[in-house]
Amino acid sequence: MKYLLAFFASMAFAGLATTSADASEWGCEVLLCAASSNPSWRGVESCHPPMEKLISAMKEPGFSWPTCPEGGAGSPGYERYAECPAGWTPTDGDDQHSMSVRGQSRCMRAVNQCRGGQRFLGSSNGGQRRTTSDGVTRIFSGTNSCSFTEYKARPLRSDPYYFDIKDDQTSQSSRFWFNLDL
Repeated sequence: MKYLLAFFASMAFAGLATTSADASEWGCEVLLCAASSNPSWRGVESCHPPMEKLISAMKEPGFSWPTCPEGGAGSPGYERYAECPAGWTPTDGDDQHSMSVRGQSRCMRAVNQCRGGQRFLGSSNGGQRRTTSDGVTRIFSGTNSCSFTEYKARPLRSDPYYFDIKDDQTSQSSRFWFNLDL
C-alpha cells in the first residue's frame, strides 16, 4: 500500500497533459480517495473534487468508471448487503414459494426448540407465519410449533463499493470498502 501511495503522490506532481492521461489521473485520484479509510474520503478535503466529479458523472448516460491502470485496479465491485449474522444464511425470500425479493436480501435460519422428542402437535401455530416486533418472520413447520424457520432483513453495507488492490511485492490483494454518500 505504501508503494501505491508513493505512486499517487508522484502523479500529483507529474502534470500529465493528454486527455487519456487526464482520465487516468482522475481514475487514480478516485482510487486513492476511495481507498482512504481513516478518515474516509469525505474527511480528506482534496478528495472532494474528484469524488464529486465521479458522483456527478455517474448520473450521465453512458457513464464509464474512470480507471487507474497504474494502481492495479479497474472498476470497483458493489455488494449492497452485508453478511448475515452468525448462524443465518442469505436467501431470496421468506420461504421457497416467495421469490418476489431478489438479490438475497433476507437472512434465514432453522430453529428447533423441541426437547427430548417433545412435539406440540395440533398447535394453533401449525403451518402459520408470525412476525415478531423486531421484524423476524417465523414460519412454523406443519403442526409442530417447536420447529420453525426464521427470516429477517439482511443488513445493508454502509460502504457497498470496493476496490481490490493487488500489492506487486506480495501478490496479495486487499479490499478497500467505500461509499459515495456526500
